[in-house]
Amino acid sequence: MSKRNSQANKAAARDRLRAERERQAKKDKTRRQIVVGGSIVAVLAVAGGIGWGVMQLNKPSHWEAAKDAKNVTAPKNTSGENGTDVVIGKSTADKTLELYEDSRCPVCATFEQSLGETLHKDVDAGKYKVKYVGATFIDDVASGEGSKNALSALGAALDVSPEAFLDFKYALYSAKFHPEESDDKFKDDAYLIKIAGTVDALKGNKAFQKNVEDGTFDSWAMKMSEAFDKGDVKGTPTLKMDDKVITREGSDTAPMTVDEFNTAITKALKG
Repeated sequence: MSKRNSQANKAAARDRLRAERERQAKKDKTRRQIVVGGSIVAVLAVAGGIGWGVMQLNKPSHWEAAKDAKNVTAPKNTSGENGTDVVIGKSTADKTLELYEDSRCPVCATFEQSLGETLHKDVDAGKYKVKYVGATFIDDVASGEGSKNALSALGAALDVSPEAFLDFKYALYSAKFHPEESDDKFKDDAYLIKIAGTVDALKGNKAFQKNVEDGTFDSWAMKMSEAFDKGDVKGTPTLKMDDKVITREGSDTAPMTVDEFNTAITKALKG
């Protein structure tokens, strides 16, 4: 082999080696870019996930959103701002009995079981009108959302008729259906609809059922609850007439028997 060929071969070998090094360098660069890019995507994905999680945590709950709603759908048979005035009875009745109740309240259940029928008869007879004010504070005290959900369902009953409202309220507080204060059964729409099945005007009433399931009157329920919170009433049940609290004789608590109730109401009607 001549010297010239030897030199040419060496040059060719150097060129091949340089080209190989360049190809390898390109591969390494590409690999680094893929790794870095993947890391950035992973970091962005994690950051995005954290951001989404934070957004979800900061997102208001359904009931918080209902409370802040600008447009409130009020049931029929209501009046006043946001429909929070619920007055039932004959227009000829001179006096109005204000009744403050929380649907989960066990004492309210005792009151309704003892005096609900008496109150209904008095209203039907035109003895007085009744103004209902619903509260939801037990949801905060005992945890849950049953007071709010039941109040919304009461709105759905009121949308059918005042009579359906009173009958449904009475059924909610019945010994058969009213749960323990710690049992948040009223949060379940199906349970409320089951109770409504005992009320003639609501049994199989698709419009009522849809309003319960859709939460049509959720924002109204929250406005009603706000009306209770803004008042000077400290607990439930509370009865008032002419802005005076009605209590059983010699006590600062609501009357809980028919005799106590009739005595207190007779006195309040005269006052």
